[in-house]
Amino acid sequence: MITAVEELIQISTNKTEYPDYDKKHKAKAKYGWYRYDTRFGIPVYDENGELSGYNIFSARMLVRCDADGKLYLYDFVRTKKETRNPLEP
Repeated sequence: MITAVEELIQISTNKTEYPDYDKKHKAKAKYGWYRYDTRFGIPVYDENGELSGYNIFSARMLVRCDADGKLYLYDFVRTKKETRNPLEP
């Protein structure tokens, strides 16, 4: 999944920026955070090892801002499996 972070950011919605309130994270995130809403799918395989569909999840990504302008994935929060029918392969 780490290799897909750039794509997850590109397809994300509701990008918001947050400061490091109360200096809670001190040097680790003194330049603040971005939060993104995104979706991703994890393949589901049948007993024969063949792809039978995808479980789709929604999540909020926490990305910290660094002094060099780079963004670093910090965590996925509010990860929830979507309950509608899974995508067919």
